Amino acid sequence: MTMTQEFLNRPLSGKMIWLPMSLLLLGVVAVFVLLGWGTAWFGGEQLRMAAFWVSFLVLINALWVVYLFFRFAQQQRIWHEEEQKQEESILHLLDEMSTLAEGDLTIRTTVSENITGAIADSVNYAVDALRELVIKIDDTSSRLTRYSQVADARISQLSEASVRQSDEISVASSAIAAMMQSIQRVSRNATTSTEVARKSLEISHAGACTVRSAISDMLAVREKIQATSKRIKRLGESSQEVGDIVRLMNDISEQTNILALNASIQTSGSSNGRSFERVTDEVQQLAQRSSEASRKIDVLVRAIQNDTQEAIASMEQTIAGVVASSRNAESAGKALDEVEEVSTSLARLIANISDASVKQAAVANRVTRAMQSIQEVTMQTEQYGKETHNLVSSLNETSAELRRSIADFTIARIDNDF
Repeated sequence: MTMTQEFLNRPLSGKMIWLPMSLLLLGVVAVFVLLGWGTAWFGGEQLRMAAFWVSFLVLINALWVVYLFFRFAQQQRIWHEEEQKQEESILHLLDEMSTLAEGDLTIRTTVSENITGAIADSVNYAVDALRELVIKIDDTSSRLTRYSQVADARISQLSEASVRQSDEISVASSAIAAMMQSIQRVSRNATTSTEVARKSLEISHAGACTVRSAISDMLAVREKIQATSKRIKRLGESSQEVGDIVRLMNDISEQTNILALNASIQTSGSSNGRSFERVTDEVQQLAQRSSEASRKIDVLVRAIQNDTQEAIASMEQTIAGVVASSRNAESAGKALDEVEEVSTSLARLIANISDASVKQAAVANRVTRAMQSIQEVTMQTEQYGKETHNLVSSLNETSAELRRSIADFTIARIDNDF
């Protein structure tokens, strides 16, 4: 396409019309000026040439103005036809869109090549988007209704479970409170038992010390008794020797009596018999006294020997008793040692039980506080469940209102995954 054709096909503007008309008017004015005052300014030939060229320019401008008016009329006709077509297209588009005001989202406007084509395409796009939005809203409200119903049922179950849990927690709290009181009593009893066990341990320890001291004393007594028994045995042996000496003295006394008797017999026939007789008498009296003393000593030694034998027998029995008592005391000491060990273990065990009871009481206190907190949380959960139930009810009402608000729309169901 050439520049001339582009210029000719260009829509007429005010400048394109009024500029040639201005030139035409100037040309006409120039013709009149030449006709009126040209003879004064130019010669005859120059005037004709000027008039020719001015007339030629006026003719050209006149033809151009006529062409422009023809083009203007043609463009006016074309514009009028296009306006009629656009008006018909707009009326047709409005007629197609009339059902949209009634909520029919199934319409499809005709897309043409005129000015309404873009509008129809935009309307179709907007209607498609609105239809998809309404379908999404409908599906969402349906799912919302179902979910609300399920949530309402679950919340009702949760509320009932919360009530049951609250009752069970109340029962458990009462049981824990009773258990805590029992644990406190056990703790007090364990404390008392610890004190009793401590005193028992002290008593058993003192008894063990006493028994050990008694065992030591009995061992010392046994040793002393054994030493005394040995001395008594030696005394018995000495008394036996004294008896032997007494028997020897008896023999000497008998022999002295015999000698005195022989001397008296011999002195009866001698001249010095009187003086020797007195000596013999004195020797005989001395022998008699020695014999009597020997008999007394013998009786006394026999008595001492009998007493010594009885003392030895008694000492042996005493030693046997002391040995048995020592063994019993040792057994008692071992038993007391075992009792002391058992008492120590028992005291340690009771102390551990007391500590465990105190710790258990502390744990029970914490459990009680935790149960109270759980009960408070359960009550709050129950309250929240009620509030959530009210919110779900409001949500159901909102979903119903939403469905009622889109109930006037006519939509064609399409299989889309939303």
